[in-house]
Amino acid sequence: MKEQIAQWLARDPDPVTRKELQDLIDTGNETELAERFSGRLAFGTAGLRGIVGAGPNRMNRLVIQETATGLGQYLQDTVDLATQQGVVIGYDGRPDSKRFAHDAAAVLTAQGIKVYLTVTVAPTPLVAYGVTALKAAAGIVVTASHNPPAYNGFKVYWGNGAQIIPPHDKGIAAKIDKAATQPLTLMDLQEAEHQGLLVWLDDEFYSDYRDTVQQSALLQNHTQPETVSIAYTAMHGVGAEMAEALLADAGFTQVFSVAAQREPDGSFPTVNFPNPEEPGAMDMVIAEAQKHQATLACANDPDADRFAVAVRTEEGDYKMLTGDQVGVLLGHYLLTRVNPEESLVGTTIVSSSLLQKVATAVDAAYYQTLTGFKWLTNVAMQKQSDSNRFLFAYEEALGYTVGNMVWDKDGLSAMLAFAQLTAELAARGRTVWDQLEAIYREHGLYLNAQVSIALSPDSPPIGDSLRQQPPEEIAGRNVIRVDDLKTSRRQYADGTVESIDLPASDVLIYFLEDESRVVVRPSGTEPKLKCYYEVVEMIDQVDTLEHAAQRAQSSMDELIRRHQNSLTGMTAD
Repeated sequence: MKEQIAQWLARDPDPVTRKELQDLIDTGNETELAERFSGRLAFGTAGLRGIVGAGPNRMNRLVIQETATGLGQYLQDTVDLATQQGVVIGYDGRPDSKRFAHDAAAVLTAQGIKVYLTVTVAPTPLVAYGVTALKAAAGIVVTASHNPPAYNGFKVYWGNGAQIIPPHDKGIAAKIDKAATQPLTLMDLQEAEHQGLLVWLDDEFYSDYRDTVQQSALLQNHTQPETVSIAYTAMHGVGAEMAEALLADAGFTQVFSVAAQREPDGSFPTVNFPNPEEPGAMDMVIAEAQKHQATLACANDPDADRFAVAVRTEEGDYKMLTGDQVGVLLGHYLLTRVNPEESLVGTTIVSSSLLQKVATAVDAAYYQTLTGFKWLTNVAMQKQSDSNRFLFAYEEALGYTVGNMVWDKDGLSAMLAFAQLTAELAARGRTVWDQLEAIYREHGLYLNAQVSIALSPDSPPIGDSLRQQPPEEIAGRNVIRVDDLKTSRRQYADGTVESIDLPASDVLIYFLEDESRVVVRPSGTEPKLKCYYEVVEMIDQVDTLEHAAQRAQSSMDELIRRHQNSLTGMTAD
């Protein structure tokens, strides 16, 4: 390891991380050194993400330069016109993001690859948009999204504007490993600009995205927007300026930003965890909403690719919608804006099944993918056609995309669509809660939950155990179908077997006789089992939503308790 550390010190261009590493050496911190040099950050379909610091197992300038070198070489080997098409690069407001983005640009231009670099921070959706708008070969966003302050990341888009999927992830990773053993070449950015290899994406680029959203056929519903008031937070991220502009363009005049969270600040001083899903993260925007009696309390995560919302209730307080509830409301609404029989909508295998029910009722095409927006968008591109145009996709973790402007999560256009949905309802004397109840009454109340279960470290692979002894019933409910994504086989209770058209993944999905569903996904990196549960409660005409929700929750509680008990022999004490 000493030789490895010495080589790293000799290559590291950053005096800050060189000093950090030298201090670890001088203090004899063998444990920390071993952890940082036990391997390198794995490059996968989400690119890189990790804690900022010295060493190959951290995010730092050397890792960025090696990664960009590998990416550039892979692009030139794979894409015929990669050097001319170029790479779009943007970055968020974390302390190292601009430096990392500039390093990536310096590496790629040194390889003769044209780079389009944002002049300042940019929401992640703008970079995804820029890849297709500029017909680039790839895109890079330096961001750790909603991770804690210590993190940063390097996210890669392919030329289609979507996140990379296999085999590109492995191909790039192999090139990165090779680059880590070779001298690195960088070009001064002024020289790159002089040679025509560097193009700065200035206000015109940001305005182009704004204009595209403004002109989107799906976002033309201007029904009394001035009647809806919106409290908003960028959560110390980079979304505020664009979010406010898009809402203003659409006629929303009552928008109140949380001042303390409006400007980019990578230390996230007012939130413990800058993820709208985390307890307490929405407190300040809800307080702002209460101050103005706003209709909605909206949030983007720090890179503005996710959207979260709390909605004012009849009692005057605010209640968060789940990602599934927002997804179904948006999907249902957008299907009324188009001819549904010519539309395509999608979700992931762990998201609610309710959107499929809604789509089927209006003869819209529906598709389902593995977890992750990279699948939702790449599969959408494959499945769409002239007769089934892509309309909308979402995943339960607050990710939504409206139309084909951005082939990734876009929390900005999703917020605008939700605001327009709310305004249309208000013009008819209805609320978001009224609309959700109407959907539940038509299709059933779908309740979803996720539970992670710790396993004994020495337990055999739980997926294999479940396959050897497949349950015939779960929580007293007969299993009528099992989808095994590892074997790509779907088996019904009567023995009928079908193939599944999804990439192989260690996931088991149990469909129960009462329309409940259990998804079991063993973690590939730690002794943990992720279980996703869904129950469906029908509501008759004389039933109240409150009573139906209570029944659904009781059913959910029993399903979770009994299913987890059935796994007792496999879980840790």
